[in-house]
Amino acid sequence: MAQDLHELLRSLRVWDPRITELPPFDTDTAPAEPLDLFTRWFAEAVAAGQTEPHTMSLATADEAGLPDVRTVMLHGADTDGWAFASHATSRKGRHLAGRPYAALGFYWPVLGRQVRVRGPVTAAPSEEGQADLHARSTGALAAALTGRQSEVLGSADELARASEAAWDRARRDPDAPVPSWTLYRLRPEEVEFFQGEERRRHVRLSYRRAEGGWARELLWP
Repeated sequence: MAQDLHELLRSLRVWDPRITELPPFDTDTAPAEPLDLFTRWFAEAVAAGQTEPHTMSLATADEAGLPDVRTVMLHGADTDGWAFASHATSRKGRHLAGRPYAALGFYWPVLGRQVRVRGPVTAAPSEEGQADLHARSTGALAAALTGRQSEVLGSADELARASEAAWDRARRDPDAPVPSWTLYRLRPEEVEFFQGEERRRHVRLSYRRAEGGWARELLWP
């Protein structure tokens, strides 16, 4: 018998105490810079056993302003911005070329935390993108060499042949260039930190870039 989706949804629990701890969030002691708090929360998510804490949702918009979202990997975060990578020819790459603005979303349910980041996006110089790619695994290079991301695929066999050729080249030439591979940096204009609370008195702290620093404000949950 097919499972009823609505029944299944109603059976699920958010933040099961057997696997989730909801730590207090004292916003009065939060650092002046959002990057410092992000780094702390990221380290705490790793320590708490959150699986794949470096994955994030990336939202972009096409030429008509229609939104799109997908899950990608965080490649770094520093004073230059939050970094991720993709082919410039992919759907997200084309979106960013036409509308260089994006939003990121991190969710770490083991601590009941979310982080939202949004701002303009720029492409790093090509040599930085290539260095980032070649610092990753053979599989990452093989996937990049396979290329044609977001294009229509004729068959699974076609992908298998292209992938095998890419794996062979990645093993033979670990410095093989992939000209379309691009490292992007999102320079945040706004960063929001969300901490879940057992009685639904969730804590939301928003940082907004202002002249000479960051303005902070609390938001209703």
